[in-house]
Amino acid sequence: MRSGVNSARGVARRWLLLVVGLTFLAVLIPFLFWRAEWFGTPLSNAQIGRDLLATSDPDRMQHALSQVADRIVQGDPTVARFYPEVARLADSSVPQIRETAAWVMGQDNSAPLFHQTLLELLHDSQPLVRMNAALALVRFGDSTGHSEILQMLSGEPLLAPREGVLKRRMDVGQGVGSGSLVARIVTESAALDVRAASPGSLARWTAADGARVEAGQPIAVLAPSSKMAWEALRALYLIGTPEDLAAIGPYARGVAGMPPEVAEQARMTMQAIRERAGP
Repeated sequence: MRSGVNSARGVARRWLLLVVGLTFLAVLIPFLFWRAEWFGTPLSNAQIGRDLLATSDPDRMQHALSQVADRIVQGDPTVARFYPEVARLADSSVPQIRETAAWVMGQDNSAPLFHQTLLELLHDSQPLVRMNAALALVRFGDSTGHSEILQMLSGEPLLAPREGVLKRRMDVGQGVGSGSLVARIVTESAALDVRAASPGSLARWTAADGARVEAGQPIAVLAPSSKMAWEALRALYLIGTPEDLAAIGPYARGVAGMPPEVAEQARMTMQAIRERAGP
């Protein structure tokens, strides 16, 4: 009888250990995944140098870039050793890497290498890369990206990649993220996706659903996200001109769906521009 009791206790103990083990893994695995994805996890110099070269793992590269930015902000003079590699990533084939590199280079406005590289990124094929470069250049006291920043307020036109029939996939007013599917262009042989290059919302369609469109024809306009508008307004506070007031005015009056901080920044930006212009 006692052996039967001991056997039952052994089975119960093993089940208990199994349940505890599975519970531990259920907590540990998400934690390890989160830790690996969280860009705030500190990296050593050796890890940063290695991960900046990890071309097959963009997440690791972005993590390393964010660590370089953190060290610049902290005033770490040793971080300059990574500057040539950060500038080299402006030629990455991955748009997200180029976007992040542009943001990082804006953190040190005393580096001539960064300044020159950002000027080159103003000609990038991706809107978000150009926007980040334009915003970063403002920190250098350089207004070369002024037109790109102004474009951030007016919205992004979506163009048909080729001739075909437009099939809408979103409604006006619907929010979009970077890479969101907005429409498709249907041809005799294929259906081509039209995706948003930057976050925001669908402001309006400029071509009818089911209409035949030409290659390069504007089919829709995306309004900027509140964060994008706020960043553009902050930049124009420093480099804006009186000609920009017409584009800023609607934001000062308030735009539906945007927080009041955006309207407040717009009003401050208009005041700064008028003061610079003088009587």
